[in-house]
Amino acid sequence: MQSHSLLKGKRGIVFGALNDRSIAWKVAEKAVAEGAQIVLTNAPVAIRSGEIYQLSEALNAPVIPADATSIKDLEQLFTEAQEKLGGKIDFVLHSIGMSPNVRKGRTYDDLDYKFLDKTLDVSAISFHKMLQVAMKQDAIAEGGSVLALSYIAAQRTFAGYNDMADAKSLLESIARSFGCLYGSKKGVRINTISQSPTMTTAGSGVGGFNLFYEVAEKMSPLGNASADECADYCVMMFSDYTKKVTMQNLFHDGGFSTTGMSAEAIEMFSQNCNKE
Repeated sequence: MQSHSLLKGKRGIVFGALNDRSIAWKVAEKAVAEGAQIVLTNAPVAIRSGEIYQLSEALNAPVIPADATSIKDLEQLFTEAQEKLGGKIDFVLHSIGMSPNVRKGRTYDDLDYKFLDKTLDVSAISFHKMLQVAMKQDAIAEGGSVLALSYIAAQRTFAGYNDMADAKSLLESIARSFGCLYGSKKGVRINTISQSPTMTTAGSGVGGFNLFYEVAEKMSPLGNASADECADYCVMMFSDYTKKVTMQNLFHDGGFSTTGMSAEAIEMFSQNCNKE
């Protein structure tokens, strides 16, 4: 893995690494390769079911279990992370998302509202809680960078994405609102990255995901962005080369978000119509 030392001397926290298919896992690897020291964190249940300790050993990165929906856990996380890394945090990745409604096959017009509360808390409100705790502790260094991973379903309707679309919309709003506050007070920049459909454990749990992936691949002039490519983009956003980028939802999707209909997509749909 080629290094440009973009994050040399920086300290970071990576939320959400589960296994080597996770975008957070790739970001952790790339961040360390670029010179950063990091702490890995995830909910205790995710840590038990995942492979995070393998990554921890490979990167010499401590694991601090934390439920991102728990203020107490987050307070302990930021305190302990600063102690372990020897100073304030320069960058944070929020790569967390979960919908019980999707897992249970509940359609959007038949949501379980307790499930919806959980979806919003885990997938979006946890981002607000994380930022609120960090600001109160003054845990993020001046000019630090915070990212959360989003999806275009926050702006457009995608069948099967369900209440996760609502969660991503809220996530992006939190980034804008907190970005204004944190930027003016501490110079901390906050952005979301709207990634292509990606073959992660969480992504492939969405109904019709394989079709999402195939259509996006045909529609995007550059094709879908991979998890590795997303990690590269995150590293750039953590670096000092993006000091004036904040409160943005940044599409990292090979051009899908601004493509009406590509020739490849027309051909694919034409073939399907001819079969009928």
